[in-house]
Amino acid sequence: MAASPRRATLATVAASAGVSVATVSKVLNGRSDVAPATRTLVESLLREHDYVALSPRRGETAVTDTVEVQFDDDFNAYSTEIIQGVVTAGAELGVGVVVSVRKKIDHPAAWARHLADAGRRALISVTCHELTTRQLTALSRVQLPLVMIDPLNLPDTSATSVGSTNFAGGVAATQHLLSLGHRRIAYFGGPTTAACNQARLHGYRAAMEAEGAPVLPGYTRFGQFRYQVGLEHGAAVLGLPEPPTAIFAGCDEMALGVMEAARARGLRIPEDLSIVGFDDTQIARMASPPLTTVRQPLREMGGVALRTALRLAAGERVDSHHVELATELIVRGSTADVTCSEHA
Repeated sequence: MAASPRRATLATVAASAGVSVATVSKVLNGRSDVAPATRTLVESLLREHDYVALSPRRGETAVTDTVEVQFDDDFNAYSTEIIQGVVTAGAELGVGVVVSVRKKIDHPAAWARHLADAGRRALISVTCHELTTRQLTALSRVQLPLVMIDPLNLPDTSATSVGSTNFAGGVAATQHLLSLGHRRIAYFGGPTTAACNQARLHGYRAAMEAEGAPVLPGYTRFGQFRYQVGLEHGAAVLGLPEPPTAIFAGCDEMALGVMEAARARGLRIPEDLSIVGFDDTQIARMASPPLTTVRQPLREMGGVALRTALRLAAGERVDSHHVELATELIVRGSTADVTCSEHA
């Protein structure tokens, strides 16, 4: 029995018309910001390819092709920023966005086939675990483009990813603390195998070495990018015979854990301990005092990931398989001159 022909997709029509998936989506949604000639061409190709949008339920609007953003852990402040960026870009481009959590993938082939059968045209992956060759192969076999955001590993040089300048951010955070006179500076990072953590750690070490400031034993600690890890590491280093006067935490959530550990010991922030985070999520601005942190442009990263995914779905080439957006140090109230510290 002959296999049924695969349903025409927005990517199919876009490739035939020589335009982006977003342009085809705008035509389908009746948007006015499309040139008349382009609209006529796209409409004729939609008819030629017998394009059929997914059928809506009663009372719902028509559903166009969708991109899925998949996480493998519970949502937090970091993931919320990513989702906001992807959804905002999707709304601007007239593209549907589905957000899901898949904590374990036991059968990569079935997982990839499910995504393709559900009408997904691309997958954006935000994972705290390493991607496997089996998972990448399964996606390739169903011709589903993948874009990773700040991946832990890059198992395939052809895999496309979006990240930030983690090394430069690590340098900036550490140099800020050094400029305030701190020399006993600790670093709390994520998983040791994570590429983003390695880059931030190397930035920290490079800045410390350039200043001639030693990294004392017990000052570098690693775990998941979570509040509880920051709390536990903070309690441990602040109990050392020679505790740090400043701590650079690999994410805002860890930094807030460090803050709580400091308060539990009766330490004041920033008078007794300076703290720098990484990400600049909403909780950094809501912290007390507001958190000095390295701004990682998470919303912009989400938008870039979506636009890149659509280009890949349309069969377009991308200029680079890995894009890094610039980080920026945001100074707030959690850091101060070391002379303010009573135990310096």
